[in-house]
Amino acid sequence: MDKRSDQLHIYFLPMMAPGHMIPLVDIARQFARHGVKATIITTPLNASKFSKTIQRDREMGSDISIRTVKFPCKEAGLPEGCENIASTTSTLMYLNFIKGLSLFQNPIEQFLEEDHPDCLIAAPQFSWAVDVATKLDIPRLAFNGSGFFPLCALHSLMEHKPHLKVESEMEEFVIPGLPDTIKMSRQKLSEHLMDEKDTPVTAIVKDIMRAETTSYGAIVNSFYEMEPNYVKHSREVVGRKVWHVGPISLCNKDKSQRGQDSSFCEQKCLDWLDTKEPKSVIYICFGSMAVFSSAQLLEIAMALEASNQQFIWVVTQTTINEEQNEWIPEGFEEKLNLNGRGLIIKGWAPQVLILDHEAIGGFVTHCGWNSLLEGVSAGVPMVTWPLSAEQFFNDKLLVEILKIGVPVGAEAWSNRTDSTVPINRKDIERAVTKLMVGQEAEEMRGRAAALGKLAKRAVEKGGSSHNSLISLLEQLRNAKITSN
Repeated sequence: MDKRSDQLHIYFLPMMAPGHMIPLVDIARQFARHGVKATIITTPLNASKFSKTIQRDREMGSDISIRTVKFPCKEAGLPEGCENIASTTSTLMYLNFIKGLSLFQNPIEQFLEEDHPDCLIAAPQFSWAVDVATKLDIPRLAFNGSGFFPLCALHSLMEHKPHLKVESEMEEFVIPGLPDTIKMSRQKLSEHLMDEKDTPVTAIVKDIMRAETTSYGAIVNSFYEMEPNYVKHSREVVGRKVWHVGPISLCNKDKSQRGQDSSFCEQKCLDWLDTKEPKSVIYICFGSMAVFSSAQLLEIAMALEASNQQFIWVVTQTTINEEQNEWIPEGFEEKLNLNGRGLIIKGWAPQVLILDHEAIGGFVTHCGWNSLLEGVSAGVPMVTWPLSAEQFFNDKLLVEILKIGVPVGAEAWSNRTDSTVPINRKDIERAVTKLMVGQEAEEMRGRAAALGKLAKRAVEKGGSSHNSLISLLEQLRNAKITSN
């Protein structure tokens, strides 16, 4: 058959947030490696973060490209250049950003009508995408950026509302209907679940849920062996068509250029790690969206010093008081340089590259889904420190189901962690020590290493995620043939 008529053309529309864009861009690249014509739609500022990577893929023969649309900052009530969720600093800015997504519809619909691709894969926040796809008579697949377990837990809460039947924020309840007995409290749930009345946020969530249930199906950045019961639960109880294609980070061979350029000399980091014993260093990073106060960062620094563990600590620029640097104990960095016990990276770090180094023995994480999967793929156990989004569900997966996590003791969900989340250096020190030292640490490390091997096998030819991707492409090709 003629290649052009047989080739699938798929549009990818990622949510403009680091934790969403990075995996969906990687998924688009993986689809292109399997012969798909892949078109990624985003704004000019966001495109600049991965355009070099896409150009390299094109030079290596992948049929992949980027189309850009100007983000309607002014119309949405946002400052010019606010093209990413990471740039918002308040609930009002977040709501305005979501409003801006709805203004995206017309120009993107024009693209779709011009190209008439065979499928649209879009983030749930673009709830109108399902209507556009229906109008064009093409399948729309959702990409949430999360895993099966958190999606199943959220579905159960939305359906049964057990959190509205308890008397206090701290009282525990069981999330009904899940394969495992999972207890939560109201204070660990996102704000929109607490609102019984319609608010701007609940209206957005309801619209997203409507789009989710009417989509053709969903692709998930996970692998069967990590969440087998929840893959089945998604299909048989929630009743969704789902395809697992992850961990997608393992499909990206250029580990240093994932997301954006590192702000730290990669070779210096690797040279430092090369001087350390295997499994002797703990890596600390809270993703790109977390905000900590100077007082909280000081608690972390003091805990790391007291733990006597070697470490690499990533502190994003948004959390640093550049003028006073009051979060660093006096002489802290000088002492680290002198005794070689630790490195502090200020800004973006080559996380996958670091986690994959044999010297890394543990990972202190905010439990964002991408970080969770990168830790699992590297075969390292984790200290779990959930902050917001679905991270308290991910914490339960690591600690109670996979048994490769030690909780730091975070109790309250928060949009802005620097104002509400208490941090105690003793709790941090306890969790880090438990992860790195002793028999229990060795057992966790063994389970994590075994899971890491399964993750790598899943994306290889014949693996569960590889087969799932091939199955999805076959179904989309059959749908294309049928529609023609």
